[in-house]
Formats: sequence, C-alpha cells, structure tokens
Amino acid sequence: MRINVARHILYSSKPLLAYRNKSIVFLPLFVLICSLTIKEIDMRILKQFLFIFSIIWSMNLHGDAMTNTTINAHEQGYLKVSDLHEIYYETFGNPEGIPVVVLHGGPGAGCTPAMTRFFDLDTWYVVMLDQRGAMRSKPFACMEENSTQHIIHDLELLRNHLKIDRWACFGGSWGALLAVAYGQSHPDSCLGFVIRSIVLGREQDYLHTLYGMGESFPEAYAAFLAPFSDEEKRDLVSACYDKIIDPDPHVHMQMAKHFLKWVMHGTTPNPDPAVIQSYLENEPMALSMERAFFHFAKHQFFLKENQLLSNMDKISHLPAFIIHGKDDFICKKEQAELLHKNWANSKLWILKDAGHAPVQPHFITAITEAIELLAKDLE
Repeated sequence: MRINVARHILYSSKPLLAYRNKSIVFLPLFVLICSLTIKEIDMRILKQFLFIFSIIWSMNLHGDAMTNTTINAHEQGYLKVSDLHEIYYETFGNPEGIPVVVLHGGPGAGCTPAMTRFFDLDTWYVVMLDQRGAMRSKPFACMEENSTQHIIHDLELLRNHLKIDRWACFGGSWGALLAVAYGQSHPDSCLGFVIRSIVLGREQDYLHTLYGMGESFPEAYAAFLAPFSDEEKRDLVSACYDKIIDPDPHVHMQMAKHFLKWVMHGTTPNPDPAVIQSYLENEPMALSMERAFFHFAKHQFFLKENQLLSNMDKISHLPAFIIHGKDDFICKKEQAELLHKNWANSKLWILKDAGHAPVQPHFITAITEAIELLAKDLE
C-alpha cells in the first residue's frame, strides 16, 4: 500500500511542480520514502523520486531555473530597445556588489528569479533579462529584428541603462554562446565569464541535434522523423522552420511540441517522461524556445563561419570558467575543449555523470564554486 502511494506521488509530478513551498512536498515524501524497508522499495521508483527532486529543487530540463516566488527583484521593468521590441529585465542582490548578467538558453527560454540560487546575493548584483521575443519580452515570440547582433546591442543598452561600467557574464548552452559573442564585441564591458554546456554555433553543432543525436536515442529519433517526408529529412532545419513560423497556431504549436519532445531526450541522462510531459504542456515556453531555435539555426545563428573561435584573442585575457557535462548529448564536449584550448585565461571542468542541463547535485555545485572563484578573482 505504501509503495502504491509513493508510486502515485512520484508519477504525478505535474502537481508537484505547482507547489510554491517545496518543503510542503518533499518533507512528507522524504518521510514516506524513509519509512519503507529496503525490501519494500522499488529502486526504479526511488530513482524517479531522486530525479524529480533534483529537477524541482534546482532547475528545469533546459538548464534554466524554475520560478522561485520567494525571491523578490530589486528592480524590474521593460526597456525599449527598438521601435518594435521591449525587453523585460530584473535585478537581484547587492547593487554595490559585483555586477553579473545572466543569459538564458533556448534560445527563447527566458529567465526566472530562481537562477539567482547560484549566487551569493550579498556579493553579486544579478541582472537578468528575457531576450528579444522570449517569454515576458514584447512582442512575444517575434523573430523580426531578432539576431545575435540585436541581442548584443540590447545588452549594451541595458548595461548603460543600469549605469554599470563592467559586468561578468553567466550563461549556459545558447546563453554561453551569447556570452562569448557579446564579450568579443564588447570586451571592455566584461569582467569575466562562467559558462556551461558550450555550443559554438557552427553548422555541425546545431545540426547535431537534428541528426547526430539520433544515434544515442534511435527509437525516439525514429518517432521524431516519422512526420517528415524523405525530401524534408534532407533539410530538417528548413522543414521545421517553415512549420514553426506558420501563422496557423495548430501548425506551429504542433511543431514546437514535436521538436521539444525530441530534444528533451538529450538534456539529461534518463529524463523522466512525466517531467517531459509537464513542459510540453507549457505552450508559451515551447513556442518561444523552438521558434527562436529554428529562426537562429536557419540563419546560421547570425555568425560567420567559426566566428567564436576565430575571435578569441579579444577576450582570452579575461578569466573564464568553462563547465561541461561529459554525457551532454545536445552539445558535444569537444566544443568546450576547443573553447578552452583557445582561451588562455580559462579553466575547463568536464563533469562525469552529467548531461546538458545542470540537474545533478555535483553539476550545480560546480557552477556555484566557479562563481565563487570568479568573485575571488575579481576582488
């Protein structure tokens, strides 16, 4: 009977995600698990408990933290960055502390206050924004006037708006790419970097998600490919792009969820189907991320060939911590190794038993330690 109760709770992860005070969920659940004898415990269920615990307690499968309603912003608002776009931003922590800009992944995932959990808010002044078209920024999911260069422009506008001379850059996946590209465009605006789950934005990097990753998940990949014709399979970027920008909500939402379901298989080892389903039901996030991803992929992420590695001399003097999961199925670790090789003042941490999204405790700890070490470097 107790195992059946545990099974019901663990498989019903969607209600758990709605709780604001996580201790309400996990204290009785922890007591329940501890009350079971070893013989009674279904190890598969226990593993799911630990997995869901790590997801809810830390961040979602895309590597961006879930909303923490107990953290209040120091300042929040909208900044008009063009005639069309307004970006949403928030600040947290100590305005007299070390400034750091948090760059979300996706693209299009948006930021949440819980991303401050990596930072000592007495030491850091944390600035985060939803990039053009992402989540709370306006207009929503708009790809017009939306490029890597536009977002870099917005970062400088925001930095000047907040009267910050220089700031550190923190980001993962697309956020890591953006941090490097921004630093290369404005090295005098940067103090240092903590970046994880590295993607370099080359053609082979973003095509890996659509082609190469299928070798690791053959059954899920076959399901992903099933709706596409043979001709479409030869150019999946264009096929998906055409559907994701279709004005018909049925067409673009179906495409957004279809790709999101596929790519989430690679975010972390053994992702839980119930957790995946909970994010598929978040339609605004699905559309924001996948429309942005295919918009940027269709335009080669608005980068010249091998642009990031070719311009490392502009920021190689700045301190950087590069963190990458050894089992990252979305971004191959060779990208992190190449970036480190070309970044003289960088440290590379390749983490065993870690994937793309930092949901494992040792991944979370590594990020926190890197931020602490950067703070010491900047003192």
